[in-house]
Parts: sequence; C-alpha cells; structure tokens
Amino acid sequence: MSHLTMIKTLNFRPLSRASALRKIVLTGMLSASVVMSGCSLLSVYKIDLPQGTAITQGQAQKLQVGMNQNQVLYILGSPAIKDTLEPKRWDYIYDYKAGTEGKRKGIANVKNASQHLVVYFDENGLVSRIEGIETLPAQ
Repeated sequence: MSHLTMIKTLNFRPLSRASALRKIVLTGMLSASVVMSGCSLLSVYKIDLPQGTAITQGQAQKLQVGMNQNQVLYILGSPAIKDTLEPKRWDYIYDYKAGTEGKRKGIANVKNASQHLVVYFDENGLVSRIEGIETLPAQ
C-alpha cells in the first residue's frame, strides 16, 4: 500500500448561522469577563488585619499601681512586647488595617502603634507605673 492512499482528506463544512453566532457570543462573553476582572466591582475580598491587643481606656483604668503581673494579664491579656532585655516593662501595642468588612463598617485604620500602653513593674513584680492610657480609644 502506498502512503498516499493512507492519508485521509479533510472536508471542511461551512458553519451554520447559529453555530457562528454562538461562537461570536461566547468570544464576546469571554472578552467581557477578562475586561471586567480588572474592575473594582469584582475586587478580591480582603480580611481585616488587627495586630496586637485592642485595649480601651476603660480596661486600662482598671489597672492600679501595686497589682501583680497575673492581675495585669487577667485584665489586659498578654502584652505584644515582653522584652528580655527589659523584663520589667510590658508593651501593649495595637494596629489595625481595615479590609473589605472594616471599610464597609467605616472602621478607621490604626497605624504606627498609635495605641500604645506601657506597664512598668518593680523588682517584686508589682505595677509601679502605667503610661499611654490617653492613646487608647474610649470604647
């Protein structure tokens, strides 16, 4: 058998109007979806990013000079910074970046550790000084 007889010829059929219209519509829809993917209406959901411990002035005002470290932990929770070089100082810092939900609710961003509470302890582990209550939100 020769090689020429094994080759099949392809016959192209003309497209029907419905088939051609379907391809044009699909191409148009795909093009529109690619163009719309760059629009802000179809943006990616972004989560809210709270970092640190959110503390209010009311919580911080419960602290008193003379309290021990366990009492401070009970009221405020764990500090964001517990420096090994300065173990008598606990820093409570809070930052917040509003994501999709936070922006919808109108929650403002908190940047550059503007909410910063510092609790100092003496040699016996008792609170000796508290700084930064005024930087915290009232509620």
